[in-house]
Amino acid sequence: MKSTLTKVLAGLTAASVALPALAAPSINKGDTAWMFVATLLVIMMSIPGLALFYGGLVRAKNMLSVLMQVFMVFSLIIVLWCLYGYSLAFTQGGTAFIGGFDRVFLNGIYDAAAGTFSQAATFSKETMIPEFIFVAFQGTFAAITCGLIVGAFAERVRFSAVLAFMVIWFTFGYLPVAHMVWFWAGPDAITDAASLAKVTADAGFLWQKGALDFAGGTVVHINAAVAGLVGAYVIGKRTGLGRESMAPHSLTMTMIGASLLWVGWFGFNAGSALEAGDIAALAFINTLLATACAAVSWMFGEWIFKRKPSLLGAVSGAVSGLVAITPACGFVGPMGALVIGLLAGVVCLWGVTGLKRLLGADDSLDVFGVHGVGGILGALLTGVFASPQLGGQGIWDYIANKGSPDYSIAGQVWVQAQAVGITIVWSAVVAFIAFKLVDVVIGLRVPVEQEREGLDITSHGESAYHS
Repeated sequence: MKSTLTKVLAGLTAASVALPALAAPSINKGDTAWMFVATLLVIMMSIPGLALFYGGLVRAKNMLSVLMQVFMVFSLIIVLWCLYGYSLAFTQGGTAFIGGFDRVFLNGIYDAAAGTFSQAATFSKETMIPEFIFVAFQGTFAAITCGLIVGAFAERVRFSAVLAFMVIWFTFGYLPVAHMVWFWAGPDAITDAASLAKVTADAGFLWQKGALDFAGGTVVHINAAVAGLVGAYVIGKRTGLGRESMAPHSLTMTMIGASLLWVGWFGFNAGSALEAGDIAALAFINTLLATACAAVSWMFGEWIFKRKPSLLGAVSGAVSGLVAITPACGFVGPMGALVIGLLAGVVCLWGVTGLKRLLGADDSLDVFGVHGVGGILGALLTGVFASPQLGGQGIWDYIANKGSPDYSIAGQVWVQAQAVGITIVWSAVVAFIAFKLVDVVIGLRVPVEQEREGLDITSHGESAYHS
């Protein structure tokens, strides 16, 4: 069993990804089949999972608007990903902060004249999958990250402003962070100390530092949560907040959405192993256990302090566990996952109560309290529980092809903290500029009378429900 530093590159250049025809190993059909399934699971997380989870949490008059925003943000980002996003995230661009244009319009992956397809490296040497499925898998990550942001300013934002913001933030917020954390040339490029140094020098900025993020604690959750929090501040609070009922209109829908998220998250986390092997199995059991632990700890915490356990608390706890285990799932052992899950439930409960009051922002659906707090907690605890002394996988030495004997918990936690800090600052700055630009050009917020009537009718001319 082995561990990896981060996600692998698929699409550096034709020379480094698509090996010469005679030397190229065969595509592993089992791994490829698993990646198709994992990609479908992540799509299900977004549509319908995230859409229903968010939709149930808003008032009935805004249900359809949230479904529309999540659905169309997902669709828009997939288009942008295939046009230029994948290339900027997962190719070498001469800088540690953003990629290049080798894969713009998915160029170079398929040679129609020769009838050949490029291959993508996994975490094992000479183990390949089709690059197209790697493109699709990573595209779903980009799409759900942008979709998560919607929950922070639900019920009061213009639909056109949402789309315009997403184009800007995806390009200048998501893509650089994905490149910094996940870009490297893959294991086949490493044969000795010199080649390792070359791979490291060409990798993303945070990958060079050794940041561990198996499936998106920084890239997805912290990144999206910070952008959402900035949006909540810039756009302002909902009309009537504190004076009118803002209760969720359908916890049934929210529970269904949360359940779809949990199931889909196995593709999100276990799929990030890129192979149907032992690390995927480790990520799978860790995702199952941590999520269940977080649901239990949130419920009991709420039961103690509020005297009643709620369904909303239980499903929120489950999502907090999913978020917190995401960066750690392929690096920590099951007991590490158990601790991460238990802590995530109670810490994120505080995130949506005490911390939310301190921040003073109207984060409508608690995007920062769950995804931001859970992502930060999980990223930091990854550095602790990835230690082999605590049952973790440690760091894989691709020169010796075995686990490295050197692992410093304090050193790794410091690296993780740097990754968290850089992600927060980067996302916040880009989001603030993007929101301000959109506000000047389009206007972020709907008029008060439209907000009171509800966005379903005023923005889309439809209603989610008919009496």
